[in-house]
Amino acid sequence: MFSMTRRTLLGSAAAAAAFGLAGTLEFTRPAFAQTPVEPTVGFYKYKVGDIEITAIYDGIWRKPHDPAFFANASVDDTKAALAKAGLTTDFMPIPLTVVVLKMNGKLIMMDAGSGVGQWQTNATHLPANMAAAGIDYKAIDTIMISHFHPDHVWGLMEKGTSAPVFPNAELIVNAAEYNWWTDPSRLAKLPEGRKPAGKRIADNFPKWKNWKLVEDGAEVAPGIQIIAAPGHTPGHSVYLANSGKEQIMISADTMYVPALLAPHPEWQGSYDQDGPTAIATRHKIIDRVISDNIRISGSHFPFPGTGTFVKDGNAYGFTPVEI
Repeated sequence: MFSMTRRTLLGSAAAAAAFGLAGTLEFTRPAFAQTPVEPTVGFYKYKVGDIEITAIYDGIWRKPHDPAFFANASVDDTKAALAKAGLTTDFMPIPLTVVVLKMNGKLIMMDAGSGVGQWQTNATHLPANMAAAGIDYKAIDTIMISHFHPDHVWGLMEKGTSAPVFPNAELIVNAAEYNWWTDPSRLAKLPEGRKPAGKRIADNFPKWKNWKLVEDGAEVAPGIQIIAAPGHTPGHSVYLANSGKEQIMISADTMYVPALLAPHPEWQGSYDQDGPTAIATRHKIIDRVISDNIRISGSHFPFPGTGTFVKDGNAYGFTPVEI
């Protein structure tokens, strides 16, 4: 199910491994075709043990280049990393993939997407692509939330009214994340740019009765464990799903865009509320994925949002699945 090609190798260590070399090998972008900005298919199905996984494309943020995007990397640095990975340098391409797990007779959605244009005008595809994949919104039993950023939870709310889209589904989230965002004193402390999101969360989420707040390490469903992965937000979490000897880590925004953070895991993004903690978490989670041979999916990996990591010194190489 996982396809490795010369064009998809994003790290020198991965390239060396692919060709049986002891050292590193650099590939330069002009030798390969550029990766399309958006995929030609809207969903992709694969299995991990008995878990049936459907990756669903929500859309993309064509983020203008911004010198404040990383505290310790310039626009030229980010463009160079994108070019090396075969991605466009015209803007920062940030795709969003939502995955649905079918396991133990349940449909489990990992995050809820960005809400049909509520996050970005180019991120409107989740409902249609879910339907095309044969998944009925109303049949979702559980939604496991990684964190409360708009591209992950605006899909819980109707545009305009903020009415709940999934009033009957169980909503699982790390208690630390929920409590941080819904603290009555939080709104006044947020930076101006985050206040609209903070207000919408505070005005709506506490009214809902279908939240289940859990702690780090809890088994949130048979075969699924929540693991705290703070830094991106205070309660950002990943989920580890097990089936027999196979596992998959639903890593949300731990590695964000691998073209940038695999070769440069030390870059501190403006989107991380605690940069040093996010860096430590990034190493901890990715090192575990590598050492334990765990498959991984990430919300902003190239669609279908899954692939493999290898160590490359203190950094990583990433090979996305090609479809």
